[in-house]
Amino acid sequence: MKEILDAIQSPETTSADFAALKLPESYRAITVHKDETEMFAGLETREKDPRKSLHLDDVPLPELGPGEALVAVMASSVNYNSVWTSIFEPLSTFAFLERYGRLSELTKRHDLPYHVIGSDLAGVVLRTGPGVNAWTPGDEVVAHCLSVELESSDGHNDTMLDPEQRIWGFETNFGGLAEIALVKSNQLMPKPKHLSWEEAAAPGLVNSTAYRQLVSRNGAGMKQGDNVLIWGASGGLGSYATQFALAGGANPICVVSSPQKAEICRAMGAEAIIDRNAEGYRFWKDERTQDPKEWKRFGKRIREFTGGEDIDIVFEHPGRETFGASVYVTRKGGTITTCASTSGYMHEYDNRYLWMSLKRIIGSHFANYREAWEANRLIAKGRIHPTLSKVYSLEDTGQAAYDVHRNLHQGKVGVLALAPEEGLGVSDPELREKHLDAINRFRNV
Repeated sequence: MKEILDAIQSPETTSADFAALKLPESYRAITVHKDETEMFAGLETREKDPRKSLHLDDVPLPELGPGEALVAVMASSVNYNSVWTSIFEPLSTFAFLERYGRLSELTKRHDLPYHVIGSDLAGVVLRTGPGVNAWTPGDEVVAHCLSVELESSDGHNDTMLDPEQRIWGFETNFGGLAEIALVKSNQLMPKPKHLSWEEAAAPGLVNSTAYRQLVSRNGAGMKQGDNVLIWGASGGLGSYATQFALAGGANPICVVSSPQKAEICRAMGAEAIIDRNAEGYRFWKDERTQDPKEWKRFGKRIREFTGGEDIDIVFEHPGRETFGASVYVTRKGGTITTCASTSGYMHEYDNRYLWMSLKRIIGSHFANYREAWEANRLIAKGRIHPTLSKVYSLEDTGQAAYDVHRNLHQGKVGVLALAPEEGLGVSDPELREKHLDAINRFRNV
């Protein structure tokens, strides 16, 4: 690995030099183990500790197949799917690997007694398989996490509709929380030159997810002037939704849970901020009964920020806890987009407020290659900025996942893989200097 790192850090290394590097037989990676999937049996979700289930192992280098690339990972980041994998909820990811392994002789590689996790990376291409023409060894890249086969016609208008669509590093093996990752070449995108490795690795999954959910025609199709309710507006997903709303001329109404998180939203440029804890919203009377009076109080508070208007788009991801309120406060003909259910998957809402007011609920899951490319392009141009707040070593990934699981973080938390320290990898210092305050704002609050 030292030779690979030396080559990456030398400005003299050519593509041919990278192609000639001898690849190691094994590499360090963050894994979960198949024989430990019941280790948290009987515990409440909150009591399950990723520090106990995530391992730093030496694993064999996977075989490189057609249309694939091996990437030296300089940095990665932790997403909620890494947390779900680590606590084996809502089910063990080994079920995904087993199913994928049955697809072909080549995909059998993924069905292993360990799962290398992680759905983000920034790094350097080491090898490409047969049929790869757009990328060569030595290219500096980031990777989005959509893995598709595209053998069915269903995926050719929108690759997210491919029947064999999977999330890399969650539903496939050989993910990005490792020193080397295996990706399909159509996951690769150019690394933003003004960002460090850890900054470039942070936006990937959440930035692309927010783009499709809020901006794309496959999601809400946000337009100028829209009132957009953003739950968790300073978090991993919400912080990008807030930026897209502001950059697109919309009016974000940011829901947060603390004064510190409210301050982050102000730093991004948002003005309409609701601290749901400070204002005491309790949308459920008990585990089975919601409180419509709280929906109405919440809607009244929103209209104070909008000049009496209701919400055009709700950016939903908490799920069960908030969904009834989200449906209620949306205007007639408005849209609720949902991409997750971090507080529970079984949503309940009063359907009268949906059907009689002609509202729409749109399910949104990650993004297709074009949407991910556009979202990354906005990062590269300095229009949207990373929301990195803290960086961990690969050895401390368990702690990073624990912090995300317990909501102790702001924005995104990064993980250094091969990068020996933070701040490396910047090749456009002029653009960086122009946006330095925005790049660092989640670190400064």
